[in-house]
This record gives sequence, structure tokens and C-alpha cells, in this order.
Amino acid sequence: MILMLPVRDSAPTGGVETPAARQLAFWLFFIEFIVSAGLWWSFNPSDTGWQASIDTAWIPTWGVRFTLGIDGIALMMVLLTTFIMPLSVLGSWTSIRTKVRSYYALLLILTTGMIGVFLARDLFLFYVMWEVMLVPMYFIIGIWGGERRIYASLKFFIYTMLPSLLMLVAIIYIGVHARTAMGTPDFSYDHILAITDVPERTALWLFAAFFLAFAVKVPMFPFHTWLPDAHVEAPTAGSVILAGIMLKMGTFGFLRFALPLFPGAAMNPTIRMIILILALIGIIYGALVAMVQPDFKKLVAYSSVSHLGFVMLGIFALTLQSVQGALLIMINHGISTGALFLLVGMIYERKHSRLIEAYGGIAKVVPLFAAVLTFVSLSSIGLPGTNGFVGEFLVPLIVVIIWLGVYPAPVLRRMEGSAQLLVDRVQSGGPPTRVSEAGRP
Repeated sequence: MILMLPVRDSAPTGGVETPAARQLAFWLFFIEFIVSAGLWWSFNPSDTGWQASIDTAWIPTWGVRFTLGIDGIALMMVLLTTFIMPLSVLGSWTSIRTKVRSYYALLLILTTGMIGVFLARDLFLFYVMWEVMLVPMYFIIGIWGGERRIYASLKFFIYTMLPSLLMLVAIIYIGVHARTAMGTPDFSYDHILAITDVPERTALWLFAAFFLAFAVKVPMFPFHTWLPDAHVEAPTAGSVILAGIMLKMGTFGFLRFALPLFPGAAMNPTIRMIILILALIGIIYGALVAMVQPDFKKLVAYSSVSHLGFVMLGIFALTLQSVQGALLIMINHGISTGALFLLVGMIYERKHSRLIEAYGGIAKVVPLFAAVLTFVSLSSIGLPGTNGFVGEFLVPLIVVIIWLGVYPAPVLRRMEGSAQLLVDRVQSGGPPTRVSEAGRP
């Protein structure tokens, strides 16, 4: 729809612009957020099964089904995504001046992939959506990024694609292993979750394939080196989406797939200790490197490595409180860091510099901007009373920051059942107790 909009000449810029594309994209994302917000009230926190489910045949020959559903964890990730995307359009309103229709069309495709990852209940469908979101971000960085955009986009693509291919091999093996009585592969998440006859050594290799794909996306130390380049070279909306949503794909992958499907491998004392040590190194390393960064975007990028290290610690500590804390940090990081990148993008358009030293005395020129930047920065480092403390432009973002900092109970209540189910499943290593909407096992 956006690609079919007419293009008109823009004499002041010497190029072309499509204001209708911006407006249409914003309203599409805004409507999407309003529709998804209805899930907040329709979701039943006491039901640990899948809700708002869709299940239909997709590729019958391969045993692939188009199966979607939400639980408490997916609900929060979907709402975070649909909340950030309209703000990303606003953050691109004046900075994107060329190939405008293509840019917003790619944002819509990217959103499809991200939401699909959170909702997929078929492993093959999950992989398709996982790769769908990779391609638009590659072009967003490569076409509308900074001076080193080609290098950054290629690095991002190669780092995230190669481990994903290993995950695809693992998914195909699992689907064939779980084949139906007719001999057709079965990629159904619920069916695979109930299989317990995978040899221990095989489970370790399968877990390793999923681990690499998710660890790069988090990104965990030492798989993080693509992130600073991608953040620095990406346009403002690209940085917001990377930090606010796409980094959460890795931690979500651990929660949804790696731990529940391979509890024995995930809880192997040696593997668990290695992951916890890497997470701890990432926390310290990211914080120390962020401290000495002259570039504002790089500072936020390395702080993300540190924050996501806390998420990995919470996930692999594997208690109800630690998993919920990890989920809350994922949400809080998306809000606070997304706000920081929006603010940096706003000032970059006017100052044309990301160097922190160039912002000296900025409070005298734009006091309200400086106050908001300070507030969001404090929320990112965990000031008591803000969202960052509970888990570890922005009037909409400031409202959410204070709400989650003062009263996070509604969010925790909706995630508690899914988080407890995950903990029980991984700790016991047995079949799941998740029930469907109709109450059937």
C-alpha cells in the first residue's frame, strides 16, 4: 500500500518526498497499537495456556502449520513492539528524506517479523519470522545509515544470519524426530515440548545451535561486537528498534525455546556456569567500556550489553523472581534505551554530532530537552522510583517509566503464570502442564 503512493518532487531538498507515506505508516502503527492494547484487558492472567490462538495448515507436505498464540511473556513483548513502532515513525519524520516509501514499507515488514517471532507456536514458522525481521533491518542500516553503513549492515547480517542457519538445522532435526505417524515432520511447539526421548548428547548439540543464534542476538559477551557498529550507523528509528525490541528476541528465544525444549542441557552445571560467567563478564565489560565512550550512541550501545547481561543472569538463575525480574528488565530496557536513542537522534539532527563533549551547556539552550534526557538516563541506570530500578519526547515514554517504577504489579501479574510454568518445566525436565483455551492438555 505504501509503495503504491505517489511521489512528488521536493524543491527545497532537491530530492523527492512522500509525506503521505509517513502519515499512513504512523496511522497504521498507531491502529496496530490500539488493537494490541485490547489484549491487555482480554488476557486472563490465571490461565497459563495459550490465548488468542490461531492454528491452520500452512505447508502440509512439510508438516508446517501457521500457529500463533500469546501467553504472559509474549503479551508484554507484543505490547512493547506495538508501542515503540509509532514512536519510531515520529523519530524518522524529518530525518528520512530519500526513498521514503521504501523506508516505511520496510518498517512494516520488520514489524511483521518481530511480532511473528513472539507469537509463533510452530518452530519452522518461528524461524521464518526470525529471518524475515533480519532483511528489513539490513536494508534500513545499509541505505539510510551513517558513513560506515555498508560495513555495519554487512556485519550485522553475517553475525546474525550464520548462527541462525545452525538453528535451522537443529529445527529440521527436531521436526523430523517428532514426525507424526504418517511420517510427516511435526514442528508444533507443544508437541515437541512433550517429547522426552532425545538423547542427552544430542540435546546438548541442539541446545548449542539455539544458544549461538540467541546469544548473538542478545548480544552476550563475546558475541556482541556487531552491536556498537549497527547502533552507531543505523538511523534513529533503526537504533530505537534494535535496542528496544530486537535485542529482546535473543532473551525471548532462551525463555521460549532453548530452556523449555532442552531443560537438561540448559541446567547442565557446566553449561549453566559458563553462561552465568559470560553474563557477569558482559555486565562488567559493557559498563566499563560505556564509561569511556565519547560517542553518545556507542555509550548507550555498550550499556545495553551490560543491561542484557543482567537479563541472562536472571533467566539462568531460574527462579520465579529472577525470571520475572529478567522480563521486567527487558521491558524497561526497551522503553528507557529507546527513549535515549530518540533523544540522541533529535539533538543529532540539530547539532550534527554525537560526541558527548559537543553537548556542553546544552541545558541553557534547551532546558526541557536536557531535563528529559537526564530523567531518562537516570531511569536507564536504575534510579529508585523509575522503571529501571524495579527490574534492575516523550511524554508517552516518561509515563510508562514512572508507572513501571511505582506500580509494576499489573505487568508482573500477567507474566507470573507463564514465568512459573517455564521455571517448573525446566527444573523438572518433564512434560509441560500448559493447557489450551478449551482446557484440553
